[in-house]
Amino acid sequence: MFEVLDCHHHVGDVHGSLGLGPGAVKEAADGEVAARVATMDRNGVDRAVVIPGHGYLRPAGLADTRRVNDAIAAYRDAVPDRFAAALGIVEPLYGPAGLAEVDRIADELGLRGVSLHTRFQGVSTDSPLVRAVVERCAERGLVPFLHALAEVADEALWKVQRLGRDFPETTFVVLDAFSSFEQARQAVEVAEVAPNLVFDTSLAYTFDLIEPFVRAHGASRLVFGTDLYSAPLGYRRTHVLGQVLEADLPDEDKRLILAGNIRAILGLEAE
Repeated sequence: MFEVLDCHHHVGDVHGSLGLGPGAVKEAADGEVAARVATMDRNGVDRAVVIPGHGYLRPAGLADTRRVNDAIAAYRDAVPDRFAAALGIVEPLYGPAGLAEVDRIADELGLRGVSLHTRFQGVSTDSPLVRAVVERCAERGLVPFLHALAEVADEALWKVQRLGRDFPETTFVVLDAFSSFEQARQAVEVAEVAPNLVFDTSLAYTFDLIEPFVRAHGASRLVFGTDLYSAPLGYRRTHVLGQVLEADLPDEDKRLILAGNIRAILGLEAE
């Protein structure tokens, strides 16, 4: 038996922000949680790290960001045996005014890190505004999670690499890096240059793209993630999990990838 801790679950509706048309009628909170837990059970996922969706509307600025961070903390607390940790959001475009939200995330909400998804945030990953957020996260012991979706220029892996090299004592979790064939190959080179970057498995269409990365850098640089969103954008099956379990890797490597690495990074107790 392997513990499975998914490091990449988003909570929220992104239909509008992604141009997908109107979303489904808003489900009650209990219905959304039930759908998520059912998906976890169906796939053999024990626990998850939950993250607000970055496509939230923010006409009130910082007040809206505080609202989504409060909501993700409450979401985590509602089913603590399944949601092992939560991350908050800080908008780089708030400048110095947003840095106090990093402190509130650490002091009041007990969140374990900050998610940055510059596709939705109007900046580039290597922006000085992002660097200011990362610097405050490092000071407060929060883990920066950087989205690096393939073909999104603002989230290009070379920009992630620059940020990693500029903060060599900070561990970053890089999400979605294996979301294309070319970027999966690039990740092997980026990881060589910036050894403080740890990558998740989200959006890889096969573990065959990821296995060369593990061979090159070891299992300690990889964590299991799926990028599950709230229904109806969720999935029925995550095929990569089965491929990890069937891979020609030592059991200890599988334990690290599926739960051990992210537990250590976030300072979480074993299940």
